[in-house]
Amino acid sequence: MNRFFLLQSILYMIEYLVYSVKRGGIVRVLIADDQADVLNALRVLLEQQEMHFVIDEAEDADGLFLKLEKTKPDLLLLDWELSNRDMADVIPRIRELAEDIRIIAMSVDPEAESQAKAAGVDAFVSKGDSSEPLLSAIYTIR
Repeated sequence: MNRFFLLQSILYMIEYLVYSVKRGGIVRVLIADDQADVLNALRVLLEQQEMHFVIDEAEDADGLFLKLEKTKPDLLLLDWELSNRDMADVIPRIRELAEDIRIIAMSVDPEAESQAKAAGVDAFVSKGDSSEPLLSAIYTIR
């Protein structure tokens, strides 16, 4: 890993931790994915981090909307292919329900990245990658 990238990642992490402390030290995360093994893996990954995450889950778009209204999460980890719905059409509704939310879209389809970014997500990660890009995205988006 190059030194500049490492230092930049550390600075982003510190900024995010300060933001988190200002909000009570807790980051509320909603994971929206229709695959139980992915939900479980993401939950375990977040629970292993030093930051304090309160984690909720949704298995379809309807559950996603209900959880957004009820829990007002800080961060959404969104399966771009959730419930076979066009997520580009869903993003504006998500922003209506939780306007300050940060959204990280996830997909196995490399073409989904341009669609997700055009729709207004804050970051995109490939489900085929290691956990490092996801953790980096979590710590760097504000």
